[in-house]
Amino acid sequence: MTLELELIIRLLSAGAIGGAIGYEREFRGKGAGVRTHVLVALGACLFMIISQYGFAGSDKFDAARIAAGVVGGLGFLGGGIIMKNKHVVGLTTAAGIWVTGAIGLALGSGLYELAILCAVMLMGCMEAMHFYSFKYGERQTGVVLTADKSEALENAFRELGKRVNQCSLSRQGDHYKAELSLLIKKRDYPMGIIQTIRDLPGVELESLD
Repeated sequence: MTLELELIIRLLSAGAIGGAIGYEREFRGKGAGVRTHVLVALGACLFMIISQYGFAGSDKFDAARIAAGVVGGLGFLGGGIIMKNKHVVGLTTAAGIWVTGAIGLALGSGLYELAILCAVMLMGCMEAMHFYSFKYGERQTGVVLTADKSEALENAFRELGKRVNQCSLSRQGDHYKAELSLLIKKRDYPMGIIQTIRDLPGVELESLD
């Protein structure tokens, strides 16, 4: 096999594996999907190829320097995914981007078995944790309730019990308004919590985040 064919196979492998990881993220409705992961894997792979073969004749040849730069650059990309509307979200996707870059570097080095094993482990971990998180995990949800009487809201607080993480109560004209932060099981969101609030007497649901 010629060197050119070997390098083409490395790039094609990086695109295929990056696409597979990105498809899982896109299927779950995450911010970074197929295109992002393919670009990250291809870029990391190509950078690694350049670091190995582009400067081989140089007196100060160091193949690890570009790989280190790729790792740092992916950190900035992950930071952009995490910070959204001043809230910390997308940690799993950012970590997946980081590992996808590492897989691209491995493929660029010709470490096919290691890269494929890492990709399988990555997707398996994401699928397993998604199932666990959906079945047993909780999410913090903002809820705004209104009522004609403060007693109705106080009763709602008691009924919701440990689900209430934070709350604030205010009066607006003839109505009372409560802003709550609730811990809700993901499998109960949104219809389960909506039905629970509808069953509370004298209370109306104004908004649900």
